[in-house]
Amino acid sequence: MHNDEYFMKKALIEAAKAIDTDEVPVGAVIVKGDRIIAKSFNYREKTNDPTAHAEIRAIRKACKKMGSWRLDGCRIYVTIEPCSMCSGAILWTRMSNIIYGARDSKGGACGSSYNLFEQKGINHIVSIRSGVLEEECKSIIRDYFKKKRK
Repeated sequence: MHNDEYFMKKALIEAAKAIDTDEVPVGAVIVKGDRIIAKSFNYREKTNDPTAHAEIRAIRKACKKMGSWRLDGCRIYVTIEPCSMCSGAILWTRMSNIIYGARDSKGGACGSSYNLFEQKGINHIVSIRSGVLEEECKSIIRDYFKKKRK
């Protein structure tokens, strides 16, 4: 059985693909059991689609593959803490776990900026783990923006 670091490395590979298309390097991988069922990266700039975050694109692929909008028992690995849009989508798919690398103090909705999953009345519990390969996940974003500023 693979561990969280293994799947986060796969998400980092997806994030690196975003760099090749001049997108902010965020990668996501969705896992059911011990098998990757979907993966993706940010693709907002090329599509002019504000919803084309790595998580949303991976969710769409996973739902198509599973033949359902419910992703019960699935885990999502994301290089950066999911925003409110992505966290909401993860919540509604009923995934069991979010595992992310680096915190996002400006827009993270899993505890850094605020925690969507602590809102009253939510009918689904999602387990959250942060800091998996945190330095690698931070550096891919940091390096991307350093190059963009030059």
